[in-house]
Amino acid sequence: MTGRRLVVGLVLVLAACGVPERLARVGKVPELRPIENPAERPDWRPVQLPMPQPEPLEAAGANSLWRSGARAFFRDQRARRVGDIVTVQITIADRAQLRNETVRRRANEDDVGFASLFGLEQRLARMLPGSPDPASLLEVNSGLAQRGIGDIDRAEQVQLEIAAVVVQELPNGNLVIQGRQEVRVNYEVREIVLAGIVRPEDITPDNRIRHDKIAELRVGYGGRGLLSDVQQPRWGAQVLDILLPY
Repeated sequence: MTGRRLVVGLVLVLAACGVPERLARVGKVPELRPIENPAERPDWRPVQLPMPQPEPLEAAGANSLWRSGARAFFRDQRARRVGDIVTVQITIADRAQLRNETVRRRANEDDVGFASLFGLEQRLARMLPGSPDPASLLEVNSGLAQRGIGDIDRAEQVQLEIAAVVVQELPNGNLVIQGRQEVRVNYEVREIVLAGIVRPEDITPDNRIRHDKIAELRVGYGGRGLLSDVQQPRWGAQVLDILLPY
């Protein structure tokens, strides 16, 4: 009976870790996700930010070439409505160098004695072993030395381009964009996700925008497949790494 419980418990643990699903993918290439509407995903939430008061649009004359709500006389191909596509250029080259050094030293010396104490110093000397000198009964020396050095040398470089879709237009005219790109090479899928808020004025005439012009930028670059699975520590090692105090 105990063995049966052990087997059932082991089966439940393996099922919780996704072992059957991983075994079913042995010898098969990772599947690509279908193209879908980002706004219909369960984890998608509309962006809400403080907005200024809307300004009333002035009515144009009968012979005017100006269109209500237009930002220019001529219509261009830059993304400006929900569903339009814009190319995002990501060029991140960050480097941080930091060095800290702390040196601390302290030395103390204390002497306590009684050269004369109402004539009792001689009696005190006879009471203590070794015939000590009453003028130097106690001597304390202490020293402290501490030194700490810390170095940080970090370099990050990301350079890529990804097409994003306008998924929402905020009341002040700013656009919420979101993009996802998947590339499969043999048994490995590389995935890039992007999200942020852009101003239509920052989009260049060739329908591109740099990453430093995007507010609330979120960029994720990762993968899944055989290589990612090998590089990931086993769940048992992760649990032990959390629980063990050494």
